[in-house]
Amino acid sequence: MSEESAAVLSAEDRKLVTLARATRARVGAAEGAAVRDLDGRTYAAASVELDSLRLSALQVCVAMAYASGSDGLEAAVLLTEADSLSPDDEAALVEFGGDGVVVHLGDPRGNLR
Repeated sequence: MSEESAAVLSAEDRKLVTLARATRARVGAAEGAAVRDLDGRTYAAASVELDSLRLSALQVCVAMAYASGSDGLEAAVLLTEADSLSPDDEAALVEFGGDGVVVHLGDPRGNLR
């Protein structure tokens, strides 16, 4: 898994940032995320914080891609207050997407770090 700077963001990755930001804002969630699978399909989600279920936005995206029959991931964006991926988020990305998933981490407003 590799992290890339905002300066080299492709148009496809900028789309992921936009999707993650809009999804987080629409729900009013703490986190927003978006991923692109190996076929170019995108999945966006917000974090889930129910009494009975807690999932990060990135975990929801990975689950959506997996449940849709995707064969893996190419890129991911996570917008969060955290300074790094959680161990659970990293594990989900590596298990489903492999070590080559490009990850962009940013604040909830979409400013990448």
